Amino acid sequence: MGDRLLYRLLLLIFGLRASITLGNEQEALMVGAAQVEITPPLGFPIAGYYHERLATGKKDPLWAKAVVWKQGETRAVFVGCDLTGIAFDLTGEVRQRVSAQTGIPPEAIILSGTHSHTAPDYGRDLHRFLEKKAATAQGDSTYSARLIEAVTEAILHAREQCVPATVSIASVRQQVPVSFNRRFVMKDGSVKTWQSLSTPGVVRAAGPIDPEVGLVVIRNIADKKPIAACTNFALHLDTVGGLEWSADYPFYMEQALRRELGGELVSVFGLGCCGDINHVNPASPQRNKTEFIGNALGETAVVALSLLQPIQTPRLRVMSEVVRLPLQQPALADIRHSRELLKAIQAGGKADFLDQVTAYRSVMVDHFLHRDPLGPPQELISSGLSHRLAGIGEELPVEVHVLCVGEELAFVFLPGEVFVELGLAIKQGSPFRQTHVVELSNFVETFYIPNRAAYAQGSYEVTNSALQAGSGEMLVEVALRLLRKASQGASPPHP
Repeated sequence: MGDRLLYRLLLLIFGLRASITLGNEQEALMVGAAQVEITPPLGFPIAGYYHERLATGKKDPLWAKAVVWKQGETRAVFVGCDLTGIAFDLTGEVRQRVSAQTGIPPEAIILSGTHSHTAPDYGRDLHRFLEKKAATAQGDSTYSARLIEAVTEAILHAREQCVPATVSIASVRQQVPVSFNRRFVMKDGSVKTWQSLSTPGVVRAAGPIDPEVGLVVIRNIADKKPIAACTNFALHLDTVGGLEWSADYPFYMEQALRRELGGELVSVFGLGCCGDINHVNPASPQRNKTEFIGNALGETAVVALSLLQPIQTPRLRVMSEVVRLPLQQPALADIRHSRELLKAIQAGGKADFLDQVTAYRSVMVDHFLHRDPLGPPQELISSGLSHRLAGIGEELPVEVHVLCVGEELAFVFLPGEVFVELGLAIKQGSPFRQTHVVELSNFVETFYIPNRAAYAQGSYEVTNSALQAGSGEMLVEVALRLLRKASQGASPPHP
């Protein structure tokens, strides 16, 4: 009997863990998780629409939920935040603080928004905070200051909780219909968003859905206690409405998983690519309610618990690449008209919805394109304001990340609201058995990222994209290249 085989038998006999290995074999995978509340005060603006809504209450709390991964010198952080999107400035502030305190490379720190439409519209508040910070070296005690500190605190707490861990995965097809493609081909060849099948002129849905519910469960090796669960599903979080803070349907998914895995579980939801997916069944006059959707998805996640398969060799890799996506180029006259239109709306005027969306996008893009925009953007917009992106030029420098565990599991993190067709292309081309594609990571300022065909079809999502056609396919190409490198055992670039 060889020495190494004997050693493994002794480990089993004495109850030790074979994941702590000898010599040149891989080191133990360490994982920690923590969450910190980020619910704003009452009276703070609620995100998601093109008019101001001020919060009057709280249905359920909002959280920043962090998972820290370590193996040897390789480290990575994934934070799921109950926010409509992650501003590039928020990512930068959190990365700066965490990296300074831990040495984790900034590019290995990934923040993702769940896209709840009952979460804060913090863009103008963050812009104001950073302006004052630059002037006074500390800034005011605003919500954004607390948000930055809370996300940082979640990461630091998760890092403190790191223990040797096992990772198991499963995926199940969602059988109860809760997600639907919201774009429709019309008889005149156009495409319209938010139609029903009974609407005159509707032919069919313009695209597919992604019915996969992905589940990852992380357990402490020592006592097998669950540390965290990561779920992934492609469905817009716009099911609640009203003026109360809410994490939307992932709240109910969390409750279902906690009933099975314990009340201390950190349940992190990663939003799949759902730029063209919502919860409205076009064949029914009745809309599914938040609780119904969340409970249906929670039941599916519980079914997946019985199908979990452990990752036998959980080698950790994290890779990223900056992709420069081309901005749209509105004419000066269009920007001037857009500013006048938004001023008129602020004064109580009315406008066609898509005209308002176009105007908002044009002012935001002007803010990115030019060091001296036509006028101060903060007078007219909130989401899309950015210190780091102001005057950056004709391209947005977004990141694509992959975080891989073993040969079986990969997370892909993308910016913006990505069409389902692009997420499916990544899943279909991934060499990993299970791939969670998570949108709205690190960078919300792209707004929608349609596939190329959608640009020819038009409608709301294309109107509300800051990018030129083909940008989504660029992200798919980079994601597949990184996944291929990871599957071939390339050394991770972020020690």
